[in-house]
Amino acid sequence: MDLSTSSSTADERTPLLNDTVDGVVDHKGTPVLRFTSGGWKSAGFIIGVEVAERFAYYGIESNLISYLTGPLGQSTASAAANVNAWAGVSSLLPLFGAFVADSFLGRYRTIIVANLLYIMGLGLLSLSAILPTAGASGCQTNKTLPCLPSQIQLILFFFSLYLVAIAQSGHKPCVQAFGADQFDGQDPQECKARSSFFNWWYFGICGGSLATVLIVSYIQENISWALGFGIPCIAMVLGLFVFLLGTKTYRYAVMRDEKNPFFRIGRVFIAAFSNRRTSPLPEVAKEDFQENLHHQSYEQFKFLNKALLTPDGLIQDGKASSVVDVEEAKAVLRLVPIWGTCLVYGIVFAQVPTFFTKQGATMQRTIVPGFDIPPASLQSIVSLAIFFFIPIYDRVIVPVARAFTGRPSGITMLQRIGTGMFLSVLSMVIAALVEIKRLKTAQDYSLVDSPGATVPMSVWWLVPQYLLQGVSDVFTMVGLQELFYDQVPSDLRSVGLALYLSIFGVGSFLSSFLISIIEETTGGNGRDSWFSNNLNRAHLDYYYGLLAVLSAVAFALYLYFARFYIYTRTHFV
Repeated sequence: MDLSTSSSTADERTPLLNDTVDGVVDHKGTPVLRFTSGGWKSAGFIIGVEVAERFAYYGIESNLISYLTGPLGQSTASAAANVNAWAGVSSLLPLFGAFVADSFLGRYRTIIVANLLYIMGLGLLSLSAILPTAGASGCQTNKTLPCLPSQIQLILFFFSLYLVAIAQSGHKPCVQAFGADQFDGQDPQECKARSSFFNWWYFGICGGSLATVLIVSYIQENISWALGFGIPCIAMVLGLFVFLLGTKTYRYAVMRDEKNPFFRIGRVFIAAFSNRRTSPLPEVAKEDFQENLHHQSYEQFKFLNKALLTPDGLIQDGKASSVVDVEEAKAVLRLVPIWGTCLVYGIVFAQVPTFFTKQGATMQRTIVPGFDIPPASLQSIVSLAIFFFIPIYDRVIVPVARAFTGRPSGITMLQRIGTGMFLSVLSMVIAALVEIKRLKTAQDYSLVDSPGATVPMSVWWLVPQYLLQGVSDVFTMVGLQELFYDQVPSDLRSVGLALYLSIFGVGSFLSSFLISIIEETTGGNGRDSWFSNNLNRAHLDYYYGLLAVLSAVAFALYLYFARFYIYTRTHFV
């Protein structure tokens, strides 16, 4: 063997053992070595706590409409509005939690605090289900009397429900950002692994939601609501324990010694507005901007370029925004039309745990004599679709696409999101057609005025709309997660993921608003509204048709804005 060759090879390998990762430290605050920290070994612990959290969250959300219309005695429209309101708050509050994490506490500490609040909320929720209802003895002896919830039970229930929403505000954006932080975006192999991480992250989420929909929803409806809320509480305790086990392996992002990112970006918009009447940038500023960034970025949102000037029209370091600050502001602004056009997707997403579930409750759900599928368990079809399609996407579709495009992720993030939006349109069209079939069957068998009767139509008719919704989630939701993590400034990544979550929060509120408007418009004066408690007289088919039209319009607008999008990190797309 050539000793000189052997020596040079050893010299090339030795630095790898001491290879540190920039911008992160270990739990003691010291630089971390690449081969002893982060990567999949750390991501596994983080995915573990997220699986537990999704198990807990869907243990509430998947069957919440049944609890509200059952033990709490609410109408279908009121219950759907309450579910949408809670889901909306749960998805919007992460903006606050992400702000706290990125500005003050850091992601790791925020996750721990959020999980402790989560456990407390779930414990109180279980307690609220144990409390006796108002007039419990009377309604149990006389079956004609309704068992209404007591005032204290209602207060405790909604308090604990929204405590869970507050807890999720810290958990949801930080856990995923913290998981993605375990991969170095500047390293080619870890960059590719990070793209794969978002796929397997969603795979783990669906594993947790699938388990809760199949197991917990059955316990809630057939054994005990208190036990059905208690099991998710135990899952969260175990999840927090798993998360803490990985403490010594994690990479912790170092907060930059610069001004608060919100201040930096806010100052760009304020300065650009203040300098709107100043003369255009001098050539030296243009050259500096285009030297650091490509020409397209300079030309897009040109009004923000004036933030590089002082009020006197001069360029002075420290007194005006930097080129990097301006580009960060542009990166956030580019996401606004993508965020806006995806809101209808958020509305469609809100239908799965509400009207899809109520729709299935009216149909034949018997698998074997004596065993009916709980309506909420139908949501497992979405999870199963995701569960089986993600490995196909990650191991088959991405490598094939990568061979053609040369991109680590196979297709761009925007192409992925758009594919899912198109499938969502198809899902709503099919849902409307199936509902037309269900209503006709109820009419043919003279069940229009028998809301408690089972429509002689198999629940498996709903499978296509659930499957399409699941596959569309693999494309759109995972694509949005990656886009809103990757395309924002590095110290705003928790906020970026919170913005992604807010799509579904605002979507839930818009769904609730839409339901209220339609209920008010189509009901009253002895007429049955589109959301009548008697679904055989309701018109969910009209509602699904309306959502299909809105989704198609949103998709067309999305395609228009996506044409002009400029990626800030082109090597990731």
